[in-house]
Amino acid sequence: MIATRSSSEPVGQLSPQDWLDAPETQAVLDALTADGSEVRFVGGCVRDAVLKRPIKDIDIATHDPPQVVMALLDDAGIHCIPTGIDHGTVTAVIGKAHYEITTLREDVETFGRHARVAFTDDWTADAARRDFTMNAMFADRQGRVYDPFDGLSDLGAGRVVFVGNPQRRLEEDVLRLLRFFRFHAHYGRPPMNESALAACRRMAHRLVELSGERVAGEFVRLMQAPDPAAVMLVMHGLGILAHVLPEAAAFGRLRVLCWLETRAMVRPGLGIDWLRRLGAVLDTDVAGARTVGERLKMSAVQTARLVSIAAPKVRLDPGMDGPAIRRALRMVGADTFRDLLLVAWAEARAIDGRANSTESARWITLLDECDAWQPVELPVRGADCLELGVPKGPRIGQVLALVDQWWEERDYRPGRDACLARLRELVGQG
Repeated sequence: MIATRSSSEPVGQLSPQDWLDAPETQAVLDALTADGSEVRFVGGCVRDAVLKRPIKDIDIATHDPPQVVMALLDDAGIHCIPTGIDHGTVTAVIGKAHYEITTLREDVETFGRHARVAFTDDWTADAARRDFTMNAMFADRQGRVYDPFDGLSDLGAGRVVFVGNPQRRLEEDVLRLLRFFRFHAHYGRPPMNESALAACRRMAHRLVELSGERVAGEFVRLMQAPDPAAVMLVMHGLGILAHVLPEAAAFGRLRVLCWLETRAMVRPGLGIDWLRRLGAVLDTDVAGARTVGERLKMSAVQTARLVSIAAPKVRLDPGMDGPAIRRALRMVGADTFRDLLLVAWAEARAIDGRANSTESARWITLLDECDAWQPVELPVRGADCLELGVPKGPRIGQVLALVDQWWEERDYRPGRDACLARLRELVGQG
């Protein structure tokens, strides 16, 4: 039996909210209540409003079935899209503002991810379908908060708690297992809920049933948390990562990288970067990194970047001199160099375990070189080879490679005249 409180009486009040008072929001509310129906905000916008965090998505629940919702919006001249009409969801669009509106539902029968639902006018029954208590809160137009499963207390205490029986909620959709850890990384404080952890351990083997896209969506959001390493370490200990990301092992490196990105320094190129963090936590080779990219259905560009971080072509260290730094920059480019630098710095710091001001200054020097880097190109071309009588074909590339090596050894200082002179020497006209 799930412990509930009345969903008809508010238990709190949101502070003034710009998104709630926005003309677009008020226009949608006016349209949805034109027939006298009650509507409430639900889920993430209520949760984040309580915490005074930025609001990303605005979800609205209503008694009316989707056909009525669409008619009400149409009567008000508001564009709507039947984004999930079979499940009772339509999206209202005003300019750049989007509002997902869903009819209250209750489960009639559940079987895995696919549940047979019926529309209802019972707010508590709808809240009982949701994953965590902190996501089962409602707020009305006046900002009054309704909390049938005591989500406010859990949110305030940093407790990520399933609505009802954790095992049953995971059986309904095992993606909630990954969502549990992702939400803890963003909203939770230790200790984690023991009954939830036990259910996650029992259900971990079912994670292989999920599509790569759904798994990737959770890991992208997890990597955007302030400290995903702490949560991933728990996931590793419970045997959960073995089913979805067995290559993850460098948790100390990830932890220090997050600190470098968000707290150690403020400068261009630094900040939360989920793909850099994912690459940092992997302990694998080129083939393994590519496998991760394929498993998580990444784009070719994303996979290439992941490989460049997890299996670098060049190893950076704070003792590199200027020419070595510039050679590495030319080889991999400034963006990849920055990724590799931060990951290498994080690894060194994780191993050492203590700050070293001298070494930190050297790493910062590498960052300065990266920020100041301007790509360089060999001043001679294939056309110059042809003018000197080098026949078309592989010989041109071979000669240019020799000139390039000579030029690089001199830290890219020789200009076009010097490079042409070297080219003449190599083709026998010097």
